[in-house]
Amino acid sequence: MDRIWGIRTLALLILLICLPGGTGINLAAGQSGSGSTAPPNLAVGPQYDTTHVYVAPQDFDRFVASLLATFGGTTSNEGVFTVTPTPSETMSQLVLTPVGTLSVFGFKTPVPYPFGAERTGYLVTDIDAAIAAARATGADVLVTPFDDPIGRDAILQWPGGVNTQIYWHTIAPFYKQLQTVPENRVYVSRYAVDAFVQSFLAFSHGKVVADQAHAPGVEIGRPAESYRRIRIESTFGKLAVLVTDGHLPYPYGRELTGYEVANLSNTLAKARAAGVTILVGPYASDGRNAAMVQFPSGYIAEIHSPVN
Repeated sequence: MDRIWGIRTLALLILLICLPGGTGINLAAGQSGSGSTAPPNLAVGPQYDTTHVYVAPQDFDRFVASLLATFGGTTSNEGVFTVTPTPSETMSQLVLTPVGTLSVFGFKTPVPYPFGAERTGYLVTDIDAAIAAARATGADVLVTPFDDPIGRDAILQWPGGVNTQIYWHTIAPFYKQLQTVPENRVYVSRYAVDAFVQSFLAFSHGKVVADQAHAPGVEIGRPAESYRRIRIESTFGKLAVLVTDGHLPYPYGRELTGYEVANLSNTLAKARAAGVTILVGPYASDGRNAAMVQFPSGYIAEIHSPVN
């Protein structure tokens, strides 16, 4: 009798846990809650997460050459492809530097909407699962999945209007680990920052490594003031969230990525020799020497090195 009662009790407990609206016990976490599970971690690694750069076809080769001269690295073969779900044609090449990976596009046709507004491309292990996970955190899907020459792609928009392309390869790529991980630089308002951070953290399984309410304003071109800066790290890489009122002097807000190098002075010397323009700096802030630069073709980037 005791054995039968024990089996029935166990069966009832299992039933309660499995039913919607049951006990709400999260066995995996060992604590009570809603019973919902966190989105899966679908990231691969920061060397597979690329800054998307759109240039005029006539500037394509010079831009790629200036990147390699500044940072070193290698490239994939240049080709002409259709990389959008609607008819288009673009030159395309992957630039693999020790400080970050870039996907360079030189469209020979008009660029279909909303392509060109995405900042980065994140490689994921399962694109359908990634879309479901992103939507569960509050992100929108601007472009639903479509086939490209080597896999599938989609474009997401996070709260705050930040666009990101996600992609999956039919044959898994292999890139060398980076010497330093670049920083995706995102500008958002104080009204959207909490929703953006919450959404991105849940999707990326990332963590906030710094949240400075009064970061030096020199970092956004307003040296007499301060602003809020949040730094996030995840398997996708590094993310700097710059919370501003939008009153930004040029070129702040135009840069997509911050690249960490061993010696800023040496890197800037190589950049100048390759036709890169120094727009701001160098200046020192937050344990870094930093500068804002513009590559041939107009691509703007931040470059920094640790202060010794």
